This record gives sequence, C-alpha cells and structure tokens, in this order.
Amino acid sequence: MSQFFSLFNNKVILPVSIFSTIIIAIFGTPILPLERKFFANCFSGSFSCLTESKRVELSTTKGKVLIRLLSDSAPLTTGNFIDLVQKGIYNDTVFNRVIRQLRPFVVQGGYSQKLNTEADIKVGFGDCIVEEPRLIPIEIFLEGEKKPTYGKLINGTEGRSKIKLLHNRGALAMARSQDPNSASIQFYIVLRSLPELDGRYAVFGQVEEGMDVVDKIVQGDKLIKATVVF
Repeated sequence: MSQFFSLFNNKVILPVSIFSTIIIAIFGTPILPLERKFFANCFSGSFSCLTESKRVELSTTKGKVLIRLLSDSAPLTTGNFIDLVQKGIYNDTVFNRVIRQLRPFVVQGGYSQKLNTEADIKVGFGDCIVEEPRLIPIEIFLEGEKKPTYGKLINGTEGRSKIKLLHNRGALAMARSQDPNSASIQFYIVLRSLPELDGRYAVFGQVEEGMDVVDKIVQGDKLIKATVVF
C-alpha cells in the first residue's frame, strides 16, 4: 500500500489536513455526530458568494497553473476560495498529498504547517480571526434546479446523473473530513476522471492552463502564491 494513503473499510484515507483527517471516500462517507451550524447560503459578514467569472493563478515550484472558478454552479465555494486567495492564506503553503501510485488520483494543496504548530496563531482568515476554523457546507448543483443543494451528499444513479460539476481531469474541488460540511482551506486537483467522488465532494473550478505543471507536482512542493488574475 502506498505511503500516501491506506484503506480502511473500503475507504481511501489521506491522513493529514490542517484541521482534521482528509478522507476521500470511494464508497461513501459516514457522517460524524458533530454539532455544527452552517448556512445554506453565503456567510453574512464573512465572505460573499462569487457572482462573476474569475480566474486564479497558482504559482508553484513547478510552474504556473491557471484555474477558472465555476461560480455559476458553486457560488459559495468559489466565494470562500476567492476570499482566502485575496487574504493571502494560500501563499507559501504546501502540496501535502500527491497520490499517483497504482493509478493517478489527486494533488492536494493548501496545507500550512504554520497554522498547525504555532500556538499564538488563531485559526482564521485575514481579518476574520476566530477560535474555530471557518467551515463551509458541501455544495452540489443539480441540473434542473434553480440553486445548489447544500449540506448533503448526492447518492444514487439518478441523482448523480444530474450533477453539473464532475470530477473530470483537472477539476478543482474542496478537501474535507468525514463530515460533508467541514471543507475549509485545503483543495485538490483531479489527475484523472473520478466519478466515484461525484456528489461526495464539491467541485468548484477547472484547470485551464498548466495541467502539465500539475502532473509534475510532487509531495512537498510549494504553492508560492495564489493570485486573482481576471
């Protein structure tokens, strides 16, 4: 078994994240009994839903990657991501999980050892410094609906067939713990089509340029700077 992941009850487990274990669940994820309130819209006073087309450039130790954010189908998740980019949260972070063995899987980034280890640093985002991390609910947009579905996984063939944003190669999605409503900072880029993750994790962007750079990234490479370009 790869040193980057292990199998537990048919689940592929990525054992580290900033705030909690990141689990990519191939056959579904149990929901932990956590009491956590979230809004099925954007967080008032924290950040705004993204309502326009935006692109973000990731400058990495292997080169540059241009990502188009899909705000029409994921306004909350893209709004969260843009807010973190603009506040410099992703600058000087690490790609802490790169899974290629057996079959290409994902490149996961946004990890900061500084946030993990320095006791005097409160978990927060720019001006929004809080005792607890800002968490957002899973956001899935289904064909035929007027707005995204929040806070629940989409299971079943019929439901998954309606999902707008899929885990195709180059898709950008939010990493999280077992709780569907625990996405915060870390993201991953899909290395090959992963339909088994559709409806379980929130896709919110697509690599437009630099997928060859993503293919070269190894565990420990740095995300030097993330910038909103247009």
